[in-house]
Amino acid sequence: MGQNNQKSSRRVSRGPFDLEEKEMRDLGYKAIDILVDRWTSLRAQNVWAGGTRKEMEAIFRQHPPERPSSSLSVMTEAVEQVLTRAARIDHPRFFAFVPSSPTWPSVIADALVSGFNIFQGTWLESAAPSQVELVVLDWFREWIGFPELSGGILTSGGSAANLNALVVARGEVDELDRAVVYCSDQGHSSLERAARMVGIRDCNIRIVPSTQKYCIDLDLLKKAIQKDKASGLNPKVVCGNGGATNTGIVDPLEGLAEICQSENLWFHVDASYGGFSVLTQEGKTSLEGIELADSVTLDPHKWLFQPYEVGCLMVRDLQLLESAFRVTPDYLQDMDLGLEHVNFCDRGLQLTRSARAFKIWVSVKTFGMKLFREAIQNGLDLVRDADLYVRESDTLELMADASLGIVCFIVNPRGFDLNKEELEALNSAVLDDIVESGYAMISSTKLKGQFALRLCVMNHTARKEDVLGVLKTIEMTAERLATCE
Repeated sequence: MGQNNQKSSRRVSRGPFDLEEKEMRDLGYKAIDILVDRWTSLRAQNVWAGGTRKEMEAIFRQHPPERPSSSLSVMTEAVEQVLTRAARIDHPRFFAFVPSSPTWPSVIADALVSGFNIFQGTWLESAAPSQVELVVLDWFREWIGFPELSGGILTSGGSAANLNALVVARGEVDELDRAVVYCSDQGHSSLERAARMVGIRDCNIRIVPSTQKYCIDLDLLKKAIQKDKASGLNPKVVCGNGGATNTGIVDPLEGLAEICQSENLWFHVDASYGGFSVLTQEGKTSLEGIELADSVTLDPHKWLFQPYEVGCLMVRDLQLLESAFRVTPDYLQDMDLGLEHVNFCDRGLQLTRSARAFKIWVSVKTFGMKLFREAIQNGLDLVRDADLYVRESDTLELMADASLGIVCFIVNPRGFDLNKEELEALNSAVLDDIVESGYAMISSTKLKGQFALRLCVMNHTARKEDVLGVLKTIEMTAERLATCE
């Protein structure tokens, strides 16, 4: 009788969203089976799947149910209907935009963080996760060559890191009417957006033209700074590319640092895409001068093979970062445990934040840095193979030298003598054909006003046959479409 009462008591004490232990385990095992099946069959799947807004509306536009359903059936339906109708960004032939191809331990680590429901805004509520973030940030600091008193914070991505950087760099708010920010025309759109968000007037955001090699023109930058000073404006920040999203090109960072030092400007390097290539000798050479920056943006969910979302802002003077964001309301007075106990809410926008460093820490401890270096070098090597293939092709034409995992080119079949409009139409048609086929995914951009195709190779599972196979498919598609027209 006593046992029955105890069991009855346990049932009554369950919350409205509690599942029975067996259902919890079944749901978890089913989720792992789904993920493992996806990962082990990824190469055989189509790279892209999607649909129109009208098609998605027809599937998903429903009123929320009033009654519960089986958790297993809901998850199965959700996976089949939702998660499979998206680009497979970690596919070995996904070469569009800037891919993410995480490691399996980092995926599981991310799931564990969600399951433990970690709040890592303050040390009091997350001592060990906060210490892990400090350790990971120290790794990053050493890799980019920042001094010991530097520090940073993990963010949702490069856009958030760039925003935080400009908050630190802008200085006193009452000077913003005259403050000027300088970016290359190859800079990421988040830099211009961040400048607006911190209060820089649109008319004071300078987009400096790039050279024929697509890096910022130092002479034009100097002239723009002098012109603004003569006009009574206050040049404030220069943003350099540590691997431009369009081409992978790295700006002359040492030259930018010299200008910023002589003019007393804040020097920010957006290395969201290319920054972790410093782990290879080739990347380190390309990014010489990054150690001279006042702040650097990095994205571990790109070339450090982590799942979304995790970006990073590193700042040379940690005190400036903390003074820009620290606020001490009464309801957080219990969080003041002394300066040695870091509250990460004092380093950025978020009070509520997840333990983003945990997955990085787990994956690095699992595989070791040698394998990470080799995986990054693999991307650099594959893009060089692509560059050589394009140069030797009768159908493809190089638009920019391969750099940090990116190569840009056009299809321009020999003997067809296509004008600019015809070339753009053909390249656009080739792009659409490749993506819709599901075999691979590439993207496009514009370089000096000309439409170009773009391959970005960052996936640690990509092989030479994947890259060359895609280029050969592009050639055949271009010749077929050009002949039909």
